[in-house]
Amino acid sequence: MRQESDSLGTLSLPAEALYGLQSLRAQINFPALDRNVNFHLIRAIIQIKKAAAQTYAELIPEKAEVFGAVVWAADEILSGKYSEMFIVPAIQGGAGTSTNMNCNEVLANLALIKMGRNPGQYQYCHPLDDVNRGQSTNDVYPTALRIASVFLLRKLSNEAASLQEALQIKENELAKVPKLGRTELMDAVPITLGEEFGAYAQALARDRWRLYKIEERLREINLGGQAVGLTDRKEKLFRFGTVEKLRQATGIGLAAAEYPMDITQNNDVFVEVSGLLKAMAVNLKKIAGDLRIMNSGPRGGLGEIRLQPLQMGSTIMPGKVNPVIPEMVICASLKVIANDLALTMAAGSGELELNALAPLIAESLLESLAILTQATELFRKKAVETLEAVPERCLELLRKSMAQAVKYTPLLGYDRVSQIISQNPDSPELVLAALEKELNSVRKEAE
Repeated sequence: MRQESDSLGTLSLPAEALYGLQSLRAQINFPALDRNVNFHLIRAIIQIKKAAAQTYAELIPEKAEVFGAVVWAADEILSGKYSEMFIVPAIQGGAGTSTNMNCNEVLANLALIKMGRNPGQYQYCHPLDDVNRGQSTNDVYPTALRIASVFLLRKLSNEAASLQEALQIKENELAKVPKLGRTELMDAVPITLGEEFGAYAQALARDRWRLYKIEERLREINLGGQAVGLTDRKEKLFRFGTVEKLRQATGIGLAAAEYPMDITQNNDVFVEVSGLLKAMAVNLKKIAGDLRIMNSGPRGGLGEIRLQPLQMGSTIMPGKVNPVIPEMVICASLKVIANDLALTMAAGSGELELNALAPLIAESLLESLAILTQATELFRKKAVETLEAVPERCLELLRKSMAQAVKYTPLLGYDRVSQIISQNPDSPELVLAALEKELNSVRKEAE
């Protein structure tokens, strides 16, 4: 064991632990919250710390060894090692300070090992004086959340594009399958199954475009803005040097904000992103729900399509198979909608120069991005691409309806068509015959 102390007291840590006193305090303070900080956010913070260390190695050559060791430590973490050392719960107080400190301490202790020292010998590489130099949680945390969000947005945008393409393929495949259109779940007019999937593809096309455009909102960062978003002019070289290195490392067109205080104070951009995720979730929920209805039965429901059977659907009814993928998509969509509400309320709860609820904003947004990406991929692969039409059932239901009668309305008038339908409400064949007879009479009178 080793001991570390601060103004609040002394705690014992495992000798080999790469986290430090502040990380341990956070773990102790939030014991009921067993999910740790999203690792996408951790990775983004580590990228920021690496860029900062690279910049300071150039600006302060006499400490190049220390900053070089921090860069090495960052690369080790970014390669996938030491994830178990990030022990801070995702939901926490303190605007993300605990998360920032967890990263600072792990980097410092790894750097110490690289320099031939022991973890905790912070006189040689300090979590704050060296790893966190020129930074504050209040500029590192929102910058990291923006970087992590962009990476996940790109994945989601790609999945949205793939789902759109899959729906368009179905549109073409099913273009000649006539079926009954329905409004308010009631028989309406004839359509084709392909037209239905074409409309779904249009909704996904809008989602794809919105996700693509929103990235530009996330590229402006307040790194170097210090605690309340006021740039220290003496650190100008650090600020722009670090942003440039981050731009190169991430491949994102990041730009230093002209007014860093705005980004430090305000979280409306994350609300905007979450709102677009909610819009996509609404579309996915609608499409998934429609597939469940069209798949219903297969004998006692519509049965117009067949979804791929994936697992047993009942512990009491043999042979029953449920539409589990559309149901999963609906669950995922509702979770994204719920996260949007939590994020929105958190973003509106900031006071003056900072929002203490930033961890809830980050957790909600990153979870929604991940859930929506996974759900979209599974929906495409296990539902949309594999579903089959049942043309004979589509035609049967169409013929049993009064949908064909609508084409007589412009010729005979709404009221007369309604009257003829009411005379034979259970026999579409008789209705169509009567309508045709009536139409012939009208034509003879016109002659």
